[in-house]
Amino acid sequence: MSIKITPDHLSRAAVVYVRQSTMSQVTGNLESQRRQYDLAHAAETVGFRSVTVIDDDLGRSGSGSTQRPGFERLVAMVYCIEASRLARNGRDWHHLIDLCALAGALVIDPDGAYDPRLVNDRLLLGLKGTMSEYELSLLRQRGIAARDSKAQRGEYRFMLPPGFCWNELGKIEIDPDEHVAGVVRLVFTKFRELGSARQVFLWLRAADIKMPVVLRNVQIYQLSWKAPAYHTVMQILHNPLYAGAYAFGRIAQKTRIVDGRARKVSGFKKPREEWNVLLRDNHPGYIGWQEYEDNQKLLLENAHMKNNCSRKSARGGRALLTGLMRCGRCGRMMRVFYGQAKGNAHRYQCRGDDAHVGAGLCIGIGGVRVDRAVALQILEAISDRAVEAAILASDQAERSRQEIIAAVERELEVASYDASLAARRYELVDPAKRHVARELEARWNGALERVAELEGRIKEQRAASAETPKIDRALLLQLAHDLPRVWNAPSTDTRTKQRLVHIVVREIVCDLDENTNEAVLLVHWTGGRHTEVRVARVKTGRYPGDMAPTAVDALRKLAGRWPDRELAVSLNRMRCKTGDGETWTTVRVREMRERLGLPEYDPASSDGKMISLAKAAAHFGICVGSAKTLVLKGILPATQAIKGSQWLVPAEALSSEAVRIAVQRVIERRPKNYIDYQYDRLIRLPGI
Repeated sequence: MSIKITPDHLSRAAVVYVRQSTMSQVTGNLESQRRQYDLAHAAETVGFRSVTVIDDDLGRSGSGSTQRPGFERLVAMVYCIEASRLARNGRDWHHLIDLCALAGALVIDPDGAYDPRLVNDRLLLGLKGTMSEYELSLLRQRGIAARDSKAQRGEYRFMLPPGFCWNELGKIEIDPDEHVAGVVRLVFTKFRELGSARQVFLWLRAADIKMPVVLRNVQIYQLSWKAPAYHTVMQILHNPLYAGAYAFGRIAQKTRIVDGRARKVSGFKKPREEWNVLLRDNHPGYIGWQEYEDNQKLLLENAHMKNNCSRKSARGGRALLTGLMRCGRCGRMMRVFYGQAKGNAHRYQCRGDDAHVGAGLCIGIGGVRVDRAVALQILEAISDRAVEAAILASDQAERSRQEIIAAVERELEVASYDASLAARRYELVDPAKRHVARELEARWNGALERVAELEGRIKEQRAASAETPKIDRALLLQLAHDLPRVWNAPSTDTRTKQRLVHIVVREIVCDLDENTNEAVLLVHWTGGRHTEVRVARVKTGRYPGDMAPTAVDALRKLAGRWPDRELAVSLNRMRCKTGDGETWTTVRVREMRERLGLPEYDPASSDGKMISLAKAAAHFGICVGSAKTLVLKGILPATQAIKGSQWLVPAEALSSEAVRIAVQRVIERRPKNYIDYQYDRLIRLPGI
């Protein structure tokens, strides 16, 4: 026993600090762990009355970038196998020495006992801490260099995703399990067909196809079959290993300051140019590298909220050109806005630099006419390929059903093997051991039920395939030549049309020609050619210019009948201007009315025999547009003081039988219009 250990020290509690840096060391380096725990017995042998073992930091690094709750408990006395167990960074080490000096505690390891209050011992402890920190940095530097050098040759082994395994030569190869490889191939096949990771996920869910998932626990690798998950599909589509490329170093770590301490956080994806290693054509893959590039491009286009200036993919909805319209003035992608007054209209709008308040909108155009013009161009462009498209469409449904059957058959092979294995285990058990026999019998029955379930699913799929009527290919080829008819068929939904448009059109640059009041569309085809299409815009200001009254004449006829705000609306509708060419506002109307000596509107002077069209619409429970339609059809009587002013409806007309019948018809057709508005597959787009 060292002479520095006094009876005063022995009366205190001794603390044995046990730490290993990683979980792999905890599970693999058991001898080091055992030696650290044996120090508790050594402390008792020395004569310490109370010995406490702190092992909260097993699997935690001592570099200072990981929180260590066990280290925070070290205040008095520490027993360790070596000084590096305590800390691998200078801050924690010197902080511990200061605490021990204040408490009069000793730092003891197999080399001796150190009193931080003594200058020589404190110097020696400082050197031990510095050497420990340097040792860690040197080991890490050499280890990373050796790992990267091995990865540059494609020989560094790591956990492979489902569908791959390491062979005896240290090379990556496709998993020989046909069940696993078949499901992985099915994911890429359906993504190629559907063009959306979420649609692939929904299809797998609907088909009830299990997906292989790798369960990792330190060095343990186990393959498990689970229900499809969206992130599982995304991991398969984003991983370059499936394209035959050896990729290493795709995930980065970042250091953050948490409570004044540096903490490492992992899981940050690096750009491809920053990957440590990327070796193409390193091993057999499920897809080619070009297909992988195309998949990444499509996945990026599907992420509508990540980049406002990139082309976006089709997402359904009534707009045919979703994700393709680009503003010709600022270069941003134009957004689609729904919910206009007519219920079936949509609008392409560039919001400009909307991140800055007051920047204002850029340009916009109604979508119906634009879709009609572009649809005409597309139908003319792809008419020569209509026959090929018809042949592919005839085989798509049957091919999808056969893929489901093949996937379930692979599951059936695995389930049959599990059932036969359970049967053999049951036959080998001693019948006298009923508690074991009952459990094995239950497992056998469960495996047989799983086999019966899969066989039933295969029978259902084959029965559905047999019940499907055979497609008349001659009739289908005849319809293919009439592509506009197929385009406008109710069974052709907008999403299918959008995907067709995205195949043949790269993007459409939109600008407005104010002189001709037209929208100029520059269609960039996938092959590199360009087509300019001009679409006439809806003309505003329908009031004939030669019939527009002067503002003074209009005010003399309308003053006293309507409030100043309604008068301003009517004057603007009639395209009347102020003396300096400005539009009318409530203030300007009031000033002009007072200058002309015209009376102000007095609600009390109204006899109630005439009401406004807006009040009549509110009385019937319909919109103003529907009420105006009844007026224009002559069903609801109404008058105007001059053309363009507000309508006045006789109050007695509200109780008319003809008016009530017409209003009821308007209300009755609401559900049908609403349903048509909700289901975009019923919205017809124009053809030839």
